[in-house]
Amino acid sequence: MTESKSTTVEVRLPTRMGYEKVAMSTAASVAKLMGFPEDRVEDLKTAVAEACINAIEHGNRLNEKLSVGVVLSAGADSLEVKVIDDGTGISKQPPRPDIDRKMHGEEDARGMGMFLIQALVDEAEWVAGSDGKSSYVRLVIKLDKNSD
Repeated sequence: MTESKSTTVEVRLPTRMGYEKVAMSTAASVAKLMGFPEDRVEDLKTAVAEACINAIEHGNRLNEKLSVGVVLSAGADSLEVKVIDDGTGISKQPPRPDIDRKMHGEEDARGMGMFLIQALVDEAEWVAGSDGKSSYVRLVIKLDKNSD
């Protein structure tokens, strides 16, 4: 029998603002144990926070009867994070925000979360639940063994 190098950590969060910090801390702890450099840990924390806030606000629509699941799967060379909510998901990838228009107040400053997530991790995928609920975002950050 071969030993698997994969480790899974699961956290269930209340649908309340502020609890994204629990997911951030958990993701940071796992990433540090895996040997990620501090700048990548910070990127991951920001991406996880954005994903959790989206799940709380948009997926669960601030319904405190629902919860947000966070599943971290640590592999040999990457960390996958799934943030799961009870929403229906998004029907398509959002348009790329116009940062200049947002900076000049010509567009709402909000709506940058998904763009930010994509910029901070190596892979980002939004998946709508097949049952019309239990949608998730899957984030992957890769460990570059050659850096240091």
